[in-house]
Amino acid sequence: MPGERLTVRSPSEIGRFSGAAPPTRVELTIQKEGEKKEEGGCYRWFRKMCPCCCKRQNSSSYDVTDKVPKPKVENGESKEIEGKLSVCSVDLLSSKEGQNRKEHHTDQYHGDGLIIRRGQRFNVELELNRAYNADTDKLHLDLKTGPLPMVSKSTHVIIPLVQQPKDGHWEAKIIEQNGNKIKLSVNSPPKAVIGLYGLSVVTNPLKGEGSTTYNSAKNITLLFNPWCEDDPVFLDDEEQRKEYVLNDTGRLYYGTEKQIGARTWNFGQFHEGMLDACLFILEKSDMPPSGRGDPVNVVRVISAMINAQDDFGVLVGNWSGDYTDGVSPSAWSSSVEILRKYHSTNGTPVSYGQCWVFSGITTTVLRCLGIPARSVTNFQSAHDTDVSLTTDVYFDEDLDPIDYLNSDSVWNFHVWNDCWMARPDLPPGHGGWQAVDATPQETSQGTFCCGPASVNAIRCGHVYLKHDAPFVFAEVNSDKIYWQRNRDGTFSQFHMEKKAVGHQISTKAVGSDERADITHLYKHPEGSEEERIAVETASRYGSKPEVYAVPMAEDVSVEVLMEGEGPRMGADAQLNIVVTNMSSEPRQTTLHSQAAVMYYTGVLKGALKKEQIAVELLPNEVKTIKWLLPYQQYQDQLVDQAALMLTLSGRVTETKQVLANQTTFRLRMPDLNITPLGEAVVGKEMGAKITFTNPLPRTLKNVVFRVEGLGLQKGHEVVVGDVSGLSTVTLTEHFIPSQPGLRKLVASLDCKQLTQVHGVADIVVVEN
Repeated sequence: MPGERLTVRSPSEIGRFSGAAPPTRVELTIQKEGEKKEEGGCYRWFRKMCPCCCKRQNSSSYDVTDKVPKPKVENGESKEIEGKLSVCSVDLLSSKEGQNRKEHHTDQYHGDGLIIRRGQRFNVELELNRAYNADTDKLHLDLKTGPLPMVSKSTHVIIPLVQQPKDGHWEAKIIEQNGNKIKLSVNSPPKAVIGLYGLSVVTNPLKGEGSTTYNSAKNITLLFNPWCEDDPVFLDDEEQRKEYVLNDTGRLYYGTEKQIGARTWNFGQFHEGMLDACLFILEKSDMPPSGRGDPVNVVRVISAMINAQDDFGVLVGNWSGDYTDGVSPSAWSSSVEILRKYHSTNGTPVSYGQCWVFSGITTTVLRCLGIPARSVTNFQSAHDTDVSLTTDVYFDEDLDPIDYLNSDSVWNFHVWNDCWMARPDLPPGHGGWQAVDATPQETSQGTFCCGPASVNAIRCGHVYLKHDAPFVFAEVNSDKIYWQRNRDGTFSQFHMEKKAVGHQISTKAVGSDERADITHLYKHPEGSEEERIAVETASRYGSKPEVYAVPMAEDVSVEVLMEGEGPRMGADAQLNIVVTNMSSEPRQTTLHSQAAVMYYTGVLKGALKKEQIAVELLPNEVKTIKWLLPYQQYQDQLVDQAALMLTLSGRVTETKQVLANQTTFRLRMPDLNITPLGEAVVGKEMGAKITFTNPLPRTLKNVVFRVEGLGLQKGHEVVVGDVSGLSTVTLTEHFIPSQPGLRKLVASLDCKQLTQVHGVADIVVVEN
């Protein structure tokens, strides 16, 4: 395995194990021709130790003590079996269809290696050069992981044979013996170090010297176990385990809170080479193998290793819009190609990714290692840069934005991950879902990583709990504070938006492709007493705890609404500005509006349109103003995600109340339509028609389709070339399904003018 640094070839001599019960002494007798065949002494001993497993046939009652022969004595000493015991072969019983892989829920992993989960018994078979005799022989297993295995670090494991194994310990027991073959049942602790182990079997006589060591040609991979109650990642819901551990496809959400887009993502954690790649990432991180038993440590390291910042991790982030020397982030539809490329190049970072790609890969790696995980999208996601736990917007004396001070931003959407685990390192009640973010935004303890942060701690405002809870809290529940510069250079707070960030927090629903809203897990209902308490609790630990000291009275509000699913790419964009007078007196104001192209991270590229709108309101009047952005004004200016921001500001003449609102929206892209053709049968060729219509009245340059389907066909590119304005392209794919069941054919379109164009088709493949 590339990147493997196991030391498994050095023999070791181990003496008697404390705590292991001494074997019962049984002497083997030789059956003479014509005599009734007696069972072997070793088998009789085993039946005595465990009569429930070895009931004697054709007998209603049986007393093993009556059948154990007395030792033969010659010259006052019992006669021992001649010949030193040694191992001829080891069978790890590792086939995908076998008991080990089935019971450990690892039968979907590619290959026939022994892949098991900790805290659960597994079986191995040993073939010896002669029958094993507990009176005269001693045998134990050696497992080693990492570059310098040590017993004290739990990276060198000595597994003794015992009569009654105890759960939670490395121990083995003979459960079958047939001539020279014995089958062992092996226990592992629920907090054992996960990773790749080399196996050796050591035999030596109870009397005398000289051990022999047999090194297995195959390794053992040990994973986290969400099915084991004592494993910190235990998840007590079978449907959720199927979704968050075993499902190899999912949905990622993007866009804006009012125009949520969804795309299918192939996590592919069981695909060929993925387990090797995930173990390679752990190896590449230089994380001590002894720390790989704690899921908190593993998740934190993974969040750092998925990005290439400061540790040559998997993926290079790029938000520039120029991807000529790599792959556009929106063109990826799968983690498989990225992880395979990273592994095959011995750790060369892959170009390029943005937040949803980082999240998709994180889901793949965590599920592959056995940690329940899901991708989560937060709409209107704040990026707090000064640990104030607020999103601050600064204006000068004339209410023009001060760009160099406005380092905080609100992303249209941001995608991170939830992973499931107990948190014994935190106060009770903070286990369960933990937020972890692999997108490089801010450093944590000097490294670009984030989490795991307890989602419940975030909901309650307990930002003093590790790891990185303040940053995640600000993303989902910070207030947006508007500051105006005074003549003396100081700043005064003139407006606060309490519902500006953390909307429509989304993940794929369990067991379906529907969107599940999990906002309630991250925050109390907006405006509720509990939500305000959480915000004010959190603010005490921020750099600006005084922001909530001065209450603000308001009687005029402004908001922006859109009709239906919002404006589409290629057409004029229309929004509605709604101004409400909540007082019994007339009010008038002048709204300053500015439309700007925006990266989805909240960084503005430049203004497209500015205007002033005079508004006069009668008492208790609600006025709707139509706002229009013509196609000609944005057609050559858009960047990734086709996102824009409308900023409104103004001052109420009568009360000097300042109005402020920032609204982000995107221009909706067309979908790729995929239609299956023919019967979907394993081994039989079928087809799929992919159709795309250019929504723009201009030519798309250098269009490329990327098509992939796990169990259908390998990912590949189809170069389409130029597509003229408003024209339709039809592509027919031919492939031979290789796996039965519900499969998904995923396609995406990559070109400079359009992003996030994709489609998916469900294909049910039957056996031939």
